Amino acid sequence: MDKIGLFYASTTGNTESVAEQIAGLIGGERVELHDLAVEPVAAIEGYSRLVFGISTWDYGELQEDWDAIWEELKLLDFSGRRVALFGLGDQIGYGEWFVDAMGMLAELVQERGAELVAPWPAEGYEFEESKALSEDRSHFVGLAIDEDAQSGETSERVERWVPEVLAAFEI
Repeated sequence: MDKIGLFYASTTGNTESVAEQIAGLIGGERVELHDLAVEPVAAIEGYSRLVFGISTWDYGELQEDWDAIWEELKLLDFSGRRVALFGLGDQIGYGEWFVDAMGMLAELVQERGAELVAPWPAEGYEFEESKALSEDRSHFVGLAIDEDAQSGETSERVERWVPEVLAAFEI
């Protein structure tokens, strides 16, 4: 069985923590965890099923490690690959840009041929705007996490989302 590649980058440790929770629920025999701060972008090419974790910084900007590899990502071919996204943001302090980086990553991988899976309902969040919303604004392109204002919701959200990812990955 092909393993799932779970790639993330984390400045404060929050994205890493969520990535580890997701990997724990998927199970070590089915997933390989990769920190993009130390792993080459080329490692992504070894997987047909991917989970990407990205956080939004400041005023809708990419986390620094994602920003550093962004141009390399634009060169990858995601055709035939299923991609699930999770994004971290602060809906209260930065409500105009909530999980924008996840939306930017969704746009990039879709432009490069990926099939996005496991959208997440936008219900239960309070923010002004997000680049990660579906056209009808009912869903995010992936799991939205707010460790600043809703950390108590994280585990339950992850536990509800992972089975959706596995179903979409046909596992």
